Amino acid sequence: MKLSEKLAALEEEEKAAENANGTLTPSAARRKAATATGPRPRTVPTSWDATKRQVRELVMEEVAPRMRGLTGDELTTEVKEAVDRILQREDVSVSPLERRKFVQEMISDTLGYGPLDALLQDATVTEIMCNNHDDIWVERNGLIERTDLSFADDSQYRQVIEKIVSAVGRRVDEASPMVDARLPDGSRVNAIIPPLAIHGSVLTIRKFSADPYTAKDLINFGTYTIDLVTVLEACVRAKLNVLVSGGTGTGKTTNLNVLSSFIPNGERIITIEDSAELQLQQPHVINLESRPANAEGQGEVKIRDLVKNALRMRPDRIIVGECRSGEALDMLQAMNTGHEGSMTTVHSNSARDGLSRLETMVLMAGFELPVKAIREQIASAIDIILHVDRLPDGRRVVTAMTEVQGLEGETILLQDIFKYRFLPGGERGKPLGELVATGLRPKFMDKMLEKEIEVPAASFRAPAPLRQPNGNGLRRRVRIPDDGEIAERERLR
Repeated sequence: MKLSEKLAALEEEEKAAENANGTLTPSAARRKAATATGPRPRTVPTSWDATKRQVRELVMEEVAPRMRGLTGDELTTEVKEAVDRILQREDVSVSPLERRKFVQEMISDTLGYGPLDALLQDATVTEIMCNNHDDIWVERNGLIERTDLSFADDSQYRQVIEKIVSAVGRRVDEASPMVDARLPDGSRVNAIIPPLAIHGSVLTIRKFSADPYTAKDLINFGTYTIDLVTVLEACVRAKLNVLVSGGTGTGKTTNLNVLSSFIPNGERIITIEDSAELQLQQPHVINLESRPANAEGQGEVKIRDLVKNALRMRPDRIIVGECRSGEALDMLQAMNTGHEGSMTTVHSNSARDGLSRLETMVLMAGFELPVKAIREQIASAIDIILHVDRLPDGRRVVTAMTEVQGLEGETILLQDIFKYRFLPGGERGKPLGELVATGLRPKFMDKMLEKEIEVPAASFRAPAPLRQPNGNGLRRRVRIPDDGEIAERERLR
């Protein structure tokens, strides 16, 4: 019996079993539920779709022993010849277009990451989220959408995950079901597999541009303004310590990259990250990366260990990709002991929340320090907080540039230098707004004068207050309904 006839018989048996039992397999039930909650673009399966999996396995069996040492062109030729031999031997009919597409898929599976290759090459895609082998989502322009791409099966999906994590010396299995990794271009990867992921392995890839964004790009995107860039560049050159805060996916790492571009070329910079993502362009950069424990539970190197080691490497600046726990204490101590101009990021909802999180992370270091002592360290170490946020329409903007002015009693004093204000007239889900100066002179200007760094006074000039056409302020008039109107609304409800 030929391969195509075997597959047809298997399909008939599966359909008969489903009709007899009246139930679906877990994966089929999940797909049916997903279809019920929302339409999913899917192509109608054909006989070639059913045959392709078996042909793929046969091709891999023939090509795998001869893959070692083959270049991309040689491998392409080898795969084409193997596909032709197997299609002819198994008497499978396929159109030239499907054959060409299948050969490209085989090359992608062998040298790349299967269906993810097309998404990784798509410049409009910023995030890839695989919830299962046949459930792939992407983020475009800040909005999430479903794709019609899928892996051949769960086995191919797991092979791609293992290929990604093994390339950076890490592993993912039942003993270690969560892992952070990166792609060769620096894109961040997170994978979690069963039993922690109940419905199947989950892979999340946050892409980074091959050509790093510059300050000019962020001005064009509306994230920065020219005045903000002028002040930020002066702050970095004056070696002020900067904390970038924001929620998940707001662009903290992108902003950290842009801030680092203002660092002079003559300085020695040490970056410390869980998975290397920063793309500094200076000639004297040392990149350090933490390491998880091995299968025996040994060999772990935490970010905190790397921060301590970096202090012995004669750094001019230390950049920590993100503070998540006890390394916050070591970072603050580094900022307070001569390593000025250092930078880091933290997850928070506002600038003040970012300082509160720093307090909590310092306590996670294991030392029972008084709250006032921690706040004194923070107020002395952090000079500027740059808070970024993502608007409902997907735009990422800086919503505040805040100066840490010191400590009064047990309260850290903060002053907004730039603040994002919303404008009237925006559509639902697409708010209008702009980042403007508050008009207050920051205290760090004294430090800039000492270092002979000039900042135009116009950069801090506040714009005119918004006025409505009738000349009144922006304050909205609120009319309070009388008792009769309230009773009528209740009756209609």
